[in-house]
Amino acid sequence: MVHHRSRSHGRERDRDRVKDDKRSSKQDPPDEYRKRRRSRSRDHDEEHPRRQRERSNSRAKDEERKDKKRKRDKSEERRARKAEKLRIKEEEEARQVAELSVYSATDNPFHDVNLGQQFRWHKKNEKDRKQGLSLAEAQHKDAIRRQDAKEELERLNRRRAEREAEQRLREEEESRMARMAESAQMSDWIAKDGEFQLEQERSRAAIRIREKRAKAIDFLALNLKYAHPLDEDHNEDDAGLEIDLDEPYNIFDNLSPDQIDELHDDIERYLSLETSEVDIDFWTNMMVVCKDRIDRIKASERMGVEASVAVESEITALLSGKSYDHLATLQKQIQAKLASGEPIDTDYWEGLLKRLLVWKAKAKLKSLHEVVVRNRLEQLRKRQRDEALHAQEELLAGVARSAAQGLKDANYVVPVTTAEADTQEDMEPYDRSMSPPLIDITKLTEDERQIDIVTELDDLRALLKQRRTVAASRFVPKAAQPMVEVEVPEVASGADLASEALYRAEAERELDEEEELFNLEENIANPTSYNWEDKYRPRKPRYFNRVHTGYEWNKYNQTHYDVDNPPPKVVQGYKFNIFYPDLIDKSKAPTYKIVREAGNEDTVLLHFSAGPPYEDIGFRIVNREWEFSHKRGFRSSFDRGCLSLWFNFRRNFYRK
Repeated sequence: MVHHRSRSHGRERDRDRVKDDKRSSKQDPPDEYRKRRRSRSRDHDEEHPRRQRERSNSRAKDEERKDKKRKRDKSEERRARKAEKLRIKEEEEARQVAELSVYSATDNPFHDVNLGQQFRWHKKNEKDRKQGLSLAEAQHKDAIRRQDAKEELERLNRRRAEREAEQRLREEEESRMARMAESAQMSDWIAKDGEFQLEQERSRAAIRIREKRAKAIDFLALNLKYAHPLDEDHNEDDAGLEIDLDEPYNIFDNLSPDQIDELHDDIERYLSLETSEVDIDFWTNMMVVCKDRIDRIKASERMGVEASVAVESEITALLSGKSYDHLATLQKQIQAKLASGEPIDTDYWEGLLKRLLVWKAKAKLKSLHEVVVRNRLEQLRKRQRDEALHAQEELLAGVARSAAQGLKDANYVVPVTTAEADTQEDMEPYDRSMSPPLIDITKLTEDERQIDIVTELDDLRALLKQRRTVAASRFVPKAAQPMVEVEVPEVASGADLASEALYRAEAERELDEEEELFNLEENIANPTSYNWEDKYRPRKPRYFNRVHTGYEWNKYNQTHYDVDNPPPKVVQGYKFNIFYPDLIDKSKAPTYKIVREAGNEDTVLLHFSAGPPYEDIGFRIVNREWEFSHKRGFRSSFDRGCLSLWFNFRRNFYRK
């Protein structure tokens, strides 16, 4: 660049000299012109070597610059930075070209041929000149106007920023309020779900007690139910729950280790569902007693029954009969003795302190049981008063009707029953053959001789002691009897071979995954009398029924359950197969009807009836709407002595 610039400057100087020579040749005399021309030629001769030196210097500088450039190019970072700068420059040029190439002076929607030139407001300038404004005044006025527009634009930008900030804060507040409302609704759902589960547990306990198949936890739940004041609705629901209430911790005396473990799990489930402070305190104390009983069972297995009984009897003698306040005082004394650092038997006092906590829990349960008994007695007295008033009203109404009708019952004689006289029989005299023969001890084996010999008096005492234990306890669990499979020879029904084959095929058919046996026959409340009883002996038909169960994935179950933790199964349908092979009149098919009971909206009685010699039978099923479509599995047929009634319940689908 320096070399080219010096060369251009030299050319310009030569042109200036030529012009000066031409001017001087026109103005000066010839002699002066020659002198000046010679001096200029000498100056030109002197200047030529200088220009050559400058050119050589510029070439040397160019070579040096190129060398430095080569050295710099060896740096990778330098090349990367240059490439980035070049890329940015090319993008900027491309953007400018694109902006300019959108419209042209000949092709634009504004029909402006001067589009590429700077805009000038000629009419405004002309108006300013007509108003007598100078150029400086007009520029000053434009500057003020631009400043005002700039300030207005800044003010609008600030207002827009403030509005955006306010909108952002408002949206954050709305989202926070929505989250709070959603969390509150979710907490309500969780609380309702817990209440629903607890109510279901209590309902199951009441049903098991009514059906005489109660578990230990059911009696504890019923015991806790009377800890709260009951209203009239609860009094009506308690029909069939007439049981004696005992201290809740005494229920462990009649339980096996497996039943105690099961009761421990049931107490944990109730403890996780309860929300009332009284109920939580009750289940917590029951958990303390239950854990203590489990520890005692393990200790007896480890130390032996005799050692554990000796230790337990000593502690029981020390702590029994003391109130809760006395036990609390004794606990503080034992804790102070342990913290004093005196030379004492630490194991003994720690074990005593542990047993003391159990007795405190029993004291709390005993005080709560007193409240339960008091509420229960008040409820029974109220029920007796209501029954007495009701009986009195009925008696007065009957007396009034009798007086109105003029009935006279003076000669009415009450018949005397002779049931007791009929039941009394003469006692048969004792004979020695009624007793088993005596055993000669010398003829017994060595193992049989090791068995303890119990006298009749000791055996009677042990029997009376067991009877008193059973009579004193309020809950006696049923011992699990081992299932003994007895092969019963099948008796031919006397039917034709086709009907017998149908029964065998139905009995041998395997159950599906969602099917269970349903052979629980319901007793008919008012059995009918048959006019053919004198000809045929009434008998029950054979049947082989199945119940179809499954999961109902409604909106609630989809929210609270999943595949790993499925909801409780519900009944979805039934399959009844009732066999009438010996039906006298086979031209008339057996019939069925649904009997609804007042006050029972959950279940109905499915009543089957046929001709002689079969009696009517009934089954209790869920009260839901049937699906009568054959595509949905409905079947009602009587073929070859077999009545088949298959049906599923209707499923309702709701769409928004």
